Amino acid sequence: MPSDAAEKQQRVLPLFEYCALPTKTKFGLRVERDPKLRGLGILGRGRLFSTFRSDHLVEANKLAEVLLGAETFDEFVDLCHQARDFVNEALYVYAVSVAILHRNDCRGVSLPPIQEVFPDKFFPVETIYKAFKVASNHPDKDDEIIVDVEATGNILDPEYNLAYYREDIGINAHHWHWHLVYPSTWNAAVTGKHKDRKGELFYFMHQQMCARYDCERLSNGLPRMIPFHNFHEPLEGYSAHLSSIINGLPYASRPTGMRLHDIHGIGVQDLARWRERILDAINLGFVTDAEGRETILDETHGIDILGDIIESSHESKNPEFYGSLHNWGHVLMANVLDPDGRYQNNPGVMDDSATSLRDPIFYRWHRFIDDMFNKYKTKLPKYTKDDLGFNGVEIESVQVNAHQKNVLTTTFEEETLDLSNSMNFGRKGAVKIRYQHLDHEPFSYEIRVQNNTTKINHGTIRIFIAPVKDELGNIIPIDDLRRLMIELDRFSTTLKPGLNTIARSSRDSSVTISKERKFEQLLKGEGTTEHSSEYCSCGWPDHLLIPKGNDKGIDFHLFVMVTDHLKDLVGQLTDKNICADAVSYCGVKDDLYPDRKAMGFPFDRTIVADTVNEWILPNMSLSTVKIIHSSGQ
Repeated sequence: MPSDAAEKQQRVLPLFEYCALPTKTKFGLRVERDPKLRGLGILGRGRLFSTFRSDHLVEANKLAEVLLGAETFDEFVDLCHQARDFVNEALYVYAVSVAILHRNDCRGVSLPPIQEVFPDKFFPVETIYKAFKVASNHPDKDDEIIVDVEATGNILDPEYNLAYYREDIGINAHHWHWHLVYPSTWNAAVTGKHKDRKGELFYFMHQQMCARYDCERLSNGLPRMIPFHNFHEPLEGYSAHLSSIINGLPYASRPTGMRLHDIHGIGVQDLARWRERILDAINLGFVTDAEGRETILDETHGIDILGDIIESSHESKNPEFYGSLHNWGHVLMANVLDPDGRYQNNPGVMDDSATSLRDPIFYRWHRFIDDMFNKYKTKLPKYTKDDLGFNGVEIESVQVNAHQKNVLTTTFEEETLDLSNSMNFGRKGAVKIRYQHLDHEPFSYEIRVQNNTTKINHGTIRIFIAPVKDELGNIIPIDDLRRLMIELDRFSTTLKPGLNTIARSSRDSSVTISKERKFEQLLKGEGTTEHSSEYCSCGWPDHLLIPKGNDKGIDFHLFVMVTDHLKDLVGQLTDKNICADAVSYCGVKDDLYPDRKAMGFPFDRTIVADTVNEWILPNMSLSTVKIIHSSGQ
């Protein structure tokens, strides 16, 4: 007997099949549209939907709220089918995905991987064309066809060394899903669901992306990135080799030396003006709303308020005054080739959360955004020993267990992705793309903690990693190091009096998601029951948990800290963990963020010390692990 969730899963999946292809109404009849869908269809089909353009998001939000407001699951599915006939293709997928993730009657229902819904956002057009070519030469075969992914550049461009990372399917899918779980237009008054610390999560998740990218650059012998800082500077070039199956046009390339230009309704000067206003607010210590009321940027809520303003989200205190710096920056960068639309080009990949991580300018732009957040953080008082310590508890030793103690190995692994649920090849057998992604050997932590008190304590274990040396081979000072610290895990543990040995697998990380369920698996009903923990697809891919390292091995600091869990605990969590497998980046859906400390603690504030060891307390540990990349030959 299939579960209710499994039944719903089977009804939801067809909503995502062949989304880029024209829909056919049965028997040529047009179904009369529900009045709730009036006013939709403004963007038009065949246009690229942007998750950063406010005009696109207004329509997407309206459709999402209509779908969220459907009184029954049957009405929800019916509205989806009606909307699919006339709403922009990608806008439709976005709004339906937001609704499924947030409807109470869709608990236990998984979204199909976005890379199988729109593979054209993830694979070069040359590869997809090759797949069609090979499929047309084997029309009658039932067996599957596999084609290899094409390269998108060569070593004449130093950034090509990082193509494996920027073009990784998992991190681009993660970015898309994160913006589904935390839509910038989310209105708690309408949806009835509050997004706890949404602005701070926007800051922290993107800050971690910047830290990871710099660690990856150092792994490849490249210097840390130079933040974007000048709205009139010439930009580096980039070509994504992507082409949209919605309209057949390529995503715009960006020749080297082009500059930002005004587009309809938004100018470069607007970005500069918004930046100055936000920096003024940080320096003054408060933001001002439309009525002139001041809100202090305090230690507890300041970063959350700033995150809402910079993105900007529905919670922004004053969107007219502070603008939408982050979002419109993405859009202007995506439109440098054709700012006034005279050539009717598609914008570049920076226009879409599913493609923007491919472009090197994404990381420079977000380092610029992060510099603003960091300026606010430097205004806060430094953490004291009371803030950082845990009386009576000390870490005795930390060890990483892999095939070799305190040595981690990365390599490239092969995987395939099925195109058959998004593109019609006119054959029964599957058509798949074979690609490689970075991966690491499984490893575990062995943490020995001494509880010198006579009572049971509850601790929060926090684990970070960061490179020991910079691109010139110099030891990185601690206040620079803190912005390169990657959070690997955060979890609670019970500490009995005496010595406690804590074992933790890397697969259980609070940052990463478990293996994604593919379209084919969902069609078979695998992993879908009403009692299964819900899978939200929001979280960092496990295969990119640690940086690549190199063939000689790179030394990384492994920082472990235990804090008092009773001081970290927030409220009462729900009985069931709803999408709680990657809480560090995604929180717990429909619940409070499960940690009272600031995200990134203890590295989110200025550290004044000559050496790292000078700053370390007994409840902290700093050891060294080596990361070696093996070519597997």
